[in-house]
Amino acid sequence: MQDGLPIGRAAKASGIKVPTIRYYEQIGLLPSVGRSQSNRRLYDAVDIDRMKFIRHSRELGFDIDAIRTLLRLQDDPARPCGDADLIARERLTEVRTKIRNLKLLEAELSRMVDEGSHGRIATCRVIETLADHAQCSYHGANA
Repeated sequence: MQDGLPIGRAAKASGIKVPTIRYYEQIGLLPSVGRSQSNRRLYDAVDIDRMKFIRHSRELGFDIDAIRTLLRLQDDPARPCGDADLIARERLTEVRTKIRNLKLLEAELSRMVDEGSHGRIATCRVIETLADHAQCSYHGANA
């Protein structure tokens, strides 16, 4: 195989760092690719597209197992979309849970700052709340 991009150019084209490409090959997200006569990896357009798919999936927070499944689904285009939808729905649920928790965290930090910006450290609400979890409404919400 002489056609294709060496790993450095494939990394640039896909937006994935060279060590990460090697890692993805090691764990089977990327198939082993052909080699040049000088034993350099050579990646074709299909490989680059797969790398971009993986990169975008990671940017959206999908874990490696979900990406592996999505890639298997992508490799079988005649299959129904339901399995891919389910994976995306699960990710959406995770994101919504994180958003809810971040809003609770924001409210608690805001409360701490609003109540703790007066007086001395001895009566500082921020210090009191951090020292005693029972005073933290965020902690109670996630217990």
